[in-house]
Amino acid sequence: MQITRFERGLADRVAIVTGAAIGNGRAFCERLAEEGARIVIADVADASETEAAVRAIGADVLVRHTDCTDGDDVRGLVADTVARFGRVDILVHNVGHYSEEPFELLSFAEWKRTLDLTLNSLFHAIQAVLPPMKRQGFGRIITFSSDTVWLGTPYLTHYITAKMGVIGLTRSLAAEVGKDGITINTITVGLTATQRPAGDPVSDSLLRHILPQQAVHRADEPEDIANVVAFLALPASGIITGQTINVDGGVARH
Repeated sequence: MQITRFERGLADRVAIVTGAAIGNGRAFCERLAEEGARIVIADVADASETEAAVRAIGADVLVRHTDCTDGDDVRGLVADTVARFGRVDILVHNVGHYSEEPFELLSFAEWKRTLDLTLNSLFHAIQAVLPPMKRQGFGRIITFSSDTVWLGTPYLTHYITAKMGVIGLTRSLAAEVGKDGITINTITVGLTATQRPAGDPVSDSLLRHILPQQAVHRADEPEDIANVVAFLALPASGIITGQTINVDGGVARH
């Protein structure tokens, strides 16, 4: 199927994508690069494959090893981005942590780790990008939650708590920064291909369970989410802010 692309609506824009080394993050980098954006790839993992894919599209790229739970490191990421490109237009924050555990057996260390990686890292990232975005009078911040917040999935209390926090932060902050030309929106995602290792019996079983619940009976792919990211990053989406957009094939129809 031919996917209609926007007409490089992000030419000369600068996008920071965190958690960009693999999976959905890599898809986001490639999709934004197709729209003409200059891409800053931020991750604690080796991002050489993402870098190669983005360069093959023809985009200008900066790669920076970044621990998003460290506020100083995140501020350094933004400073390096501004030093290289002169601006920051888009933040796509793709950092989080997922695990399953009955609540009564959940350790505080795992609770804290989930909040640190999923919610506190977002705090650091947004605080760092707001000053340059306000100076420009333009910004697009895209955050990620999960369709499990609508479903109340068991054994995910820590994860869902963090992901609901992402939604709350997004909705409240939108009211603060709209006057500065900055929008912030959340995408709630379902089980995508990058979370399903090929041949893994657990993930295959989970997919067989989820697919019949979807309104669209096919597996979610990273490109499905990346297309929504690209739209929300465009100047043309400037009237949309403080929203939660569900992208899970219609499992959660709230």
